Parts: sequence; C-alpha cells; structure tokens
Amino acid sequence: MIDDIKQKATTGQYEYSRHAVDQTIKRRIAVHEVAEAIASQSLIIEDYPDDKYGPSCLLFGVTEAGRPLHIQCSYPDRPLIKIITVYEPDKDLWIDYKIRRK
Repeated sequence: MIDDIKQKATTGQYEYSRHAVDQTIKRRIAVHEVAEAIASQSLIIEDYPDDKYGPSCLLFGVTEAGRPLHIQCSYPDRPLIKIITVYEPDKDLWIDYKIRRK
C-alpha cells in the first residue's frame, strides 16, 4: 500500500482536507515538505481500516531537511489520496517517531 501512496503523491494525485490545510498553516509545514516526507523512505506506522470517514493510515516520513512528519491519509484505492492531517510528532509521545509511547 505504501508504494501506491508514494506513486499517487509523486504524480500529484492527492488533495488536502480543510483540516490538513489549517494544520499545515498553523504548524508551518510547507506543501513541499509533505511531498518530500511521503517520497522519502516513508512507512505506514498505524492503520485505521475502520476510520469513520473511510479507511486511512498514518505515515512517518522525513523531509529533505531532516524534519520528521506524520501524515494521515486515505487509502490509495480512491482516485486521489486525501491528506487528512499533518504534524511534526512529539518525541515525548513517540519512540523513534514510529511507536506510540504507552
């Protein structure tokens, strides 16, 4: 699934939810940073197949400048993947930005 997400992101087959747009502005995350993080060695770190708005997953990726990002997006079976939210993970809440601390 990650390869399909990367392919759609690379070819511009994605859109932002209103929430994601608001969060990128609030958190000062540029559009190119989201694309870089997805294109990098991104990983699916959580899967939400029963999400109330449709199946989605949480990606971890790193920008070219080394900024870690979490990107929640829809599954790639839609014509466009939807970027649901984006944030820089808090290292106090995540182990290596990939596993939630208990």
